[in-house]
Amino acid sequence: MGERDDYKFLEIRDAIASINQKVSLIGVIIECGFPKKTKGTDCFCTLKIVDQSYQKPGLSVHVFAEHFGALPHVAALGDIVQLSHVMMKTHGGEVYAVFNKRSSAFALYEGRDGEGFLPYQKYPKFQPGDLDKKFIMSLRKWVVDFQTVEDSKNFSLLRELKEGKSVNLACKVINVQEFGKDEWIGFLWDGTDSRPNSLPIRLEDEKDNPLPLHLESLPLPRDKLDSFPVVGTILRVVFDQRIKKHGLQLLNANVGEWMKFIDVHCEVRAGLWRGVLTPLTKVRYTPNKDHIVSERQSIYERRLHKRNGRIPYWSFPWMSHITEIDYKDVPFVTLMDVLTYPEVTAKFMCAVRVVAAYPWQGKDFCCSRGIYRVRLTLEDPTGRIHAYLYGEDGEQFFGGYPPVDVLTRKRNALLGVATGDGVREIKDAPRNPPWVQCCLKSYYLDKSDVWGTRHYRIFGTKVVLT
Repeated sequence: MGERDDYKFLEIRDAIASINQKVSLIGVIIECGFPKKTKGTDCFCTLKIVDQSYQKPGLSVHVFAEHFGALPHVAALGDIVQLSHVMMKTHGGEVYAVFNKRSSAFALYEGRDGEGFLPYQKYPKFQPGDLDKKFIMSLRKWVVDFQTVEDSKNFSLLRELKEGKSVNLACKVINVQEFGKDEWIGFLWDGTDSRPNSLPIRLEDEKDNPLPLHLESLPLPRDKLDSFPVVGTILRVVFDQRIKKHGLQLLNANVGEWMKFIDVHCEVRAGLWRGVLTPLTKVRYTPNKDHIVSERQSIYERRLHKRNGRIPYWSFPWMSHITEIDYKDVPFVTLMDVLTYPEVTAKFMCAVRVVAAYPWQGKDFCCSRGIYRVRLTLEDPTGRIHAYLYGEDGEQFFGGYPPVDVLTRKRNALLGVATGDGVREIKDAPRNPPWVQCCLKSYYLDKSDVWGTRHYRIFGTKVVLT
């Protein structure tokens, strides 16, 4: 490719034929792993690079340094790395390059949207050359039309998550938010609905340990919530402590962009999905016209154009018939629609699961004055809310004031409680609440509520279980 005082730049195609030789390369970074400690005293990370000569699968570069600060801190996938005096090695049929902390050097440059030619990070031993600009300009021009060729079957949709498994995801980074000391959460989305989970939580736990509405310790700021998509699950992802700093930097730099994540561990907490980015996780370059991204956007757009496109994917072919509603002939909306609707008071029709109730016993649904006062926790793939049943709305919901055993049967049916006879619970059995339709109304407690704290009530809904 070019020549410098004491070495030559090689195209990657030529470098992979130079086993056990030191070479110098320049390429576009299409994948990087998070920095981590080796078993010894060094720090380590991996990069995968391509150029015009070698676009698939790319060349892996193993970088070793004395401390994290000396490793490459890639600002954005698609940036350019210049490497000098790296050793070409092979193992198990794979050719890779090894960066030696004593004899190698690197420099990082902005990718396709960059204009300058000064590296934003360089290894102390790095020495610039006269032909660097030429190579950088060439790669910036080339990468504009570069497309990765990957099988979409290797990337799961959020609706395909499985607890305890690690998956590859192609998602849009919606937000990265700090909620308290050392608590950072990333928010990923692909337009599909994650699978509902069974709930091992006992009903009586709702008094002292209520089911959370979200995994973060504090609610999202209103301006952030209003920017979220209203259809499709928002997957919360947390960072393993060993990669937190560097993982945050990379996600923060890509808010609003689609990214591919390799090896994300899936967990379920309080019935909600959570992803964990670990030292094994890698992130991969995702062009704007990537075909996997186009597939996901197409799925989402087709869904939006359907009349019932906001009904949860997992409720099809239809919801359970244990509820009836008065508020008909209007389209269903999601709970995120409800949470972000600009006006209060407003009315909605939703398809939800009832995942918790307080009070939890049917005999306590009415207060001492004989008035219904019940708080239900509702969820759909986009979120959870508390919705209240009060007074006449409670009478309609439960069919007047039936005996306690009837109230208990209705509660059990709504909350997916496993029973032997409709009333007596099977101890420690997981709950799987059915999808039901209900009408919701948003309101403020009073006009002096300067903080704009919204509350929600169930109305025009009746449980018809006999």
